[in-house]
Formats: sequence, C-alpha cells, structure tokens
Amino acid sequence: MSVSTVLITGASTGIGAIYADRFARRGHDLVLVARDEARLEALAARLRQAYSVNVDVLPADLTQADNLEVVEKRLQEDARIDTLINNAGIAQTGQFIEQTPESIGKLIALNVTALTRLASAVAPRLVKEGKGAIVNVSSVVGLAPEYQMTVYGATKAFVLFLSQGMHQELSSKGIYVQALLPAGTYTEIWERAGIDISNSSPMMEVNELVDAALVGFDRREPVTIPPLHNDTSWPNFDASRQALLAHIKMSEAAVRYKTA
Repeated sequence: MSVSTVLITGASTGIGAIYADRFARRGHDLVLVARDEARLEALAARLRQAYSVNVDVLPADLTQADNLEVVEKRLQEDARIDTLINNAGIAQTGQFIEQTPESIGKLIALNVTALTRLASAVAPRLVKEGKGAIVNVSSVVGLAPEYQMTVYGATKAFVLFLSQGMHQELSSKGIYVQALLPAGTYTEIWERAGIDISNSSPMMEVNELVDAALVGFDRREPVTIPPLHNDTSWPNFDASRQALLAHIKMSEAAVRYKTA
C-alpha cells in the first residue's frame, strides 16, 4: 500500500509547520511549500529524522504567477498527493482607506486567488480517484465585519463560502473539504503585517489550534472552529441562514419595498 502525501502551503512556520509535524507523525509523506527555502529545508530535515518520512521542499511565492503554476502542476500530476492543506495567507494593517492598491492586491492574490487555484488544481484528480481531502484555512474574522479588518476579513469570508460550496459539490464524490476558522493565534502573521499584539487578549497557541483542527478533520466536519466554545452556535447560525433563504421570493420585491 502506497503512503499518501500531504501538500502544505505556508509550511515554513506557524500553523503550516505544525500541520507538517502532525501529518509526518501520522506517517504521511509531505510536500512543503513556502517562500523561505532555508526554513523549509531545516523543517524537512527535522521531520525526516524524527518520523522517517519523505519530505519534498517546494519553495514558492504563491503571489507570483510562475511560482503558483509550479505548485498547481505538482498537485495535478503527483498522484501520491491526496491531501491539500491550503494554509498560506497574510494579514495587513490600517483602515480600508489607508491601504494601497498594491497591498490589497497582494492580500487577495495569496488569500483568495492562490488558495482557490490550488484547490481547483487538485480537485479534478481527487474526484477521478474518488478520495482525498482539502483543508482551507479561513478565520472567524470572516464572520465579523465589526473587527474592522475589512479586506482581510472579506478574503476569509470568501474562503469559508468557497469551502462550503466545494463541500456541496465534492462530498458526494468522496472528497472531504474542511473550512478551518481560527481566531487569534500566536504566529508570525501579526509581526509580518506590522500588527502589535502586545496588549491583545490572550490567544491560542498554534499547537493547540492544529491539534483541535485535526480532531475536526478526523470527524470530517465541514466547518471547524476550535475557539468556539458553544457547540450549538454554528449549527444555529447555519440554520438561520437557511431559514432566510426560504423567505426569498425571486419573482417580486418584498412588500416593504413597494411603498415610498
């Protein structure tokens, strides 16, 4: 029986690096994707030594078209890869009116475009094989415009919707799709975005987040929210959304819009 391989983006540090450790511990081979080749090589060497698994390093900046195409091709052609962890992402500082076209474009390129294209690259092959998994890392910020992380939150709302839509289309074909929604987690994302968290409320350690995410993964949850402590809140939220849809009548406007 061949050993399955997990491809992880944003794997050099934080959530991605812990996912790499946990899947290696489970005996999976790995393909690690990130910009920092030196960090990837150091992580790969440690995992090979600790768990006797094969680890390939694939340095790539997923905001660059040629780099993204290399990773897409690997997902399309490497039949050993049966799981994609779509983790790479960035945040940014500042109010909406303070952000530049360049910063917004880079954020969307990584958090939305790259994530979607990688899922699209691997899904047809997984469907053909009738098995596999895709994990898309979203965020609770995607549920909370009140947090005023407007563009970042919008990208994470996209990831949640994309994952739910993929689940609707692919679950019957044997493909498991999980949306993972962390809240604040101690990773380098804050420092890289220039966000000071020194006075923030306590956050979750990354080990705890990934271990909880994998509990949801093993249970085949479509949506996993490790920091959500009321386990009825998400089902109730989703039920309310479906109830709203039931009240939509496409053929005419609601009465409240028929009076001046």
